[in-house]
Amino acid sequence: MRTTRHTLMACAAVSALFLAGCSSDESTTQDSDSLTIGIKFDQPGLGFKDGETYTGFDVDVAKYVADKLGYTEDQIEFVEAISANRETMLEGDQVDMIFATYSITEERDQVVDFAGPYFVAGQDLLVRADDMDITGPESLSGKNLCSVSGSTSAQRVKDTYDTGSEINLVEQPGYSECLSLLTGGQVDAVTTDDIILAGLAAEEGSGAMKVVGNPFSEERYGVGIPEGSDQCTAINEALTEMFDDGSWQEAIDAATDGTGFVPNADLNPPTLVECAA
Repeated sequence: MRTTRHTLMACAAVSALFLAGCSSDESTTQDSDSLTIGIKFDQPGLGFKDGETYTGFDVDVAKYVADKLGYTEDQIEFVEAISANRETMLEGDQVDMIFATYSITEERDQVVDFAGPYFVAGQDLLVRADDMDITGPESLSGKNLCSVSGSTSAQRVKDTYDTGSEINLVEQPGYSECLSLLTGGQVDAVTTDDIILAGLAAEEGSGAMKVVGNPFSEERYGVGIPEGSDQCTAINEALTEMFDDGSWQEAIDAATDGTGFVPNADLNPPTLVECAA
């Protein structure tokens, strides 16, 4: 794993042995032959693991950025980053960066840093195709609703819509578990970002599920990096190139093909945030 701290330690060791100092910009160059990236494993079209193959929009963006940082695909190690563990993984130096539908929030920004965003989604609802009663979060009173532990979607339900315990929020570790509960009838709806739900509905097939199509938030997907990392500017430069050269559009088209989902053109490609000084 590549970190600035490791580079500085290496510089100190070389100086002590050879009485030669390291140049000031060596800490920003590639000093490892691998890059560890956290992604989701259970989000079709975004971050999905099938055997030893990793596919989806997050994966494509991660590979593009890694290439611009000087890494080939065979130098990337993808690891699973479930929602509840993402900050812990970054704080503990378990990953170099995270591309995992990771919404930029003020709370998260207190403990990790973000580059990007590289996509803006909206929270929505997935229901069974024959359900005409659920049209948005206001129609969830008395319903069983599934979301993923540690996600902004689950927290928004708790903070905004679950007043008086009118919604029975069922939290699961991953989206595949929520989808299983929905298909089995144990819950009435699943909530997360619209692009994730579109992928889940397409994966289920046969028109069994539908996205309500009434988004009620803006979710800016950022690249999570350890606090104090020097990689934010380089990542944003790579993302700007991806937006400009058509690669971003190709990736989002491939991710949403066959789902019926159309990204919000007013918000995408998104405006990048400024990197912390």
